[in-house]
Amino acid sequence: MTLSELYNELAYVNHSREKRAYYAQLILNEPSLMELVLEILFMVDDARSPKTGWIAEFATKEDITIILPHLELFTTKMHTVYQDAALRPVSKICEELAISYYKMKNLQTRASLTKIQRERMVTAAFDWLITDQKVAVKAYSMTSLYYLGTEFNWIHEDLQRIMEENYMTSSAAYKARCKHITAWIKRDHQYKNS
Repeated sequence: MTLSELYNELAYVNHSREKRAYYAQLILNEPSLMELVLEILFMVDDARSPKTGWIAEFATKEDITIILPHLELFTTKMHTVYQDAALRPVSKICEELAISYYKMKNLQTRASLTKIQRERMVTAAFDWLITDQKVAVKAYSMTSLYYLGTEFNWIHEDLQRIMEENYMTSSAAYKARCKHITAWIKRDHQYKNS
């Protein structure tokens, strides 16, 4: 499938779980298409950008290895995405990568996701957290930053400060994620000091 063919095929993608799963499976069956998906995702002004974000997220959640050959492209361009519907899956992919790298200790992810790429994830997640974004993007960013903070020591302190500053004026979902992240950080701190 060419870029043009995939672009035209995206006219049939909608937000339904069924459609997203169908096209994600198409990508999983033909991994070379992931590069084309990301190319369209990073056509940030295009209406089909979010649709490819949904597909990329579904495919990555199903099999993290699908994104690994494309981490340089993904991490260098992810900060350019601004449409709400595209930014949510991009931030979710970052969360999936952080969980795979730090919590699951997936050997393939650990071999593929370089330090500079992880640092780009830190920058993007903090940018999303401190700018006017939807709560899902902020929640995924908090989780990513929690895991990244297990490597980069300074992150947890800055993350906690930002969560505290925004807590009173934020939604219930934001507050719930803050409570989870704060509990995880405290648990880690107690574990290190025991």
